[in-house]
Amino acid sequence: MSFQQIMGQQAAKQMLQSSLRRHAISHAYLFSGPAGSGQRKTAITFAKAIFCTELEDDACGQCLECRKVDHGNHPDLTMLAPDGNNIKIDQIRDLQRIFSYRSEAGHPKVYIIEQAEKMTVQAANSLLKFLEEPQVPAVGILITDNGQAMLPTIRSRSQLVPFSALNPEEMLQSLIEEGHPANLARSAVHLASGLEACREILQQNWFAEIRNVMLQLGKESLGRGSTSLISAQQKLLKPDSLNIWTCCLVCSIYGLGTCCMFSTIGMNISFL
Repeated sequence: MSFQQIMGQQAAKQMLQSSLRRHAISHAYLFSGPAGSGQRKTAITFAKAIFCTELEDDACGQCLECRKVDHGNHPDLTMLAPDGNNIKIDQIRDLQRIFSYRSEAGHPKVYIIEQAEKMTVQAANSLLKFLEEPQVPAVGILITDNGQAMLPTIRSRSQLVPFSALNPEEMLQSLIEEGHPANLARSAVHLASGLEACREILQQNWFAEIRNVMLQLGKESLGRGSTSLISAQQKLLKPDSLNIWTCCLVCSIYGLGTCCMFSTIGMNISFL
């Protein structure tokens, strides 16, 4: 995957590609933004671009370095994620041991820490020392959906790369191009954060079923008024269904107009 293939996030991509062109790559980046906005894909693409032997400011996807990243076996890229509920100090110590040796290829080593806000205090302090005194040329990418939860000292020593929520219309178009039914995709982009979450919802058999139930409830509500809420309680038995019903209620309460679930029949849910 190249930067051009990543949806949205123009400001973030321009910032990273500019640093590649200027050969001014920071020792640490903080990718902060809502879940599903593409931080992980962007981080891996940035690592590929650093390693790439063909392009200056992007990943070609064809050279040996890019293919190693794609296959998950590049020796100079380390991925770190929570072990259970937290990222523990032993994980950071293991990272430091791996980064005590220089890359044989001559480029910086790269480590990507997902859900970085879940580091324990001890792990965060250990990483801070590593950020300040790296033993070899290294680039760290910390991914979080809550940048304010990071230690201020880590934030101050990292270059912030802000991410924003993806545009629902862009996600809808992408899902339709992938072959998902437009009516289901339209509902999914308003209920999930990011394309991966949308795809996961669309693969669930219950989603189309519950959507049909919601449409039927909307039609019934036109004639039955508040008694439709009783029908909702009787028919919506799954937690995910209640989330969808809640979405529709929020649309109504805050005057957001036509709910994503009822847009197919052009129904405004202000009657709820």
